[in-house]
Amino acid sequence: MMLSERDLIHWGEQVGAAVELPIFLGLRGQLGAGKSVLARAIARGAGVEGAMPSPTFNLLFRYPARGEAEVVHLDLYRLREPDELWELGWEELGQDAELVMVEWPERAGEHLPGDRWDIHLTAPEPGSSLRMVQVHRVGAPPHLPGFPVTLERG
Repeated sequence: MMLSERDLIHWGEQVGAAVELPIFLGLRGQLGAGKSVLARAIARGAGVEGAMPSPTFNLLFRYPARGEAEVVHLDLYRLREPDELWELGWEELGQDAELVMVEWPERAGEHLPGDRWDIHLTAPEPGSSLRMVQVHRVGAPPHLPGFPVTLERG
């Protein structure tokens, strides 16, 4: 599906407001594809307030959300090898009322959870404001609201 940045933000807010927890979202795409834009929109929909800096240098940020929920935003771009995940508390992620969003999830290798959504974003072509967004279910994660086309795999 092709989405403008405004549509991407709107969808992200819908996801954050309505998704069942715990859930793990892998945000995939090259630099500039909109992964952080989508992550911020999902977090806002979940009730996160205030600034949300990119976790590129810190690798992980936690935010209180609506009710007892917590949003966990990770960026694994700077991860050198998957074994470094354990220093981030990887094995505890998604255990409670957490909405876990991971940019560059492919850097986690085989440590990715078996139940997750992979969201692939493609940067807009020069002269266009639309980006390709593809959503893939892996295993049996909770329903992902607001997206009309979902491909099953895994």
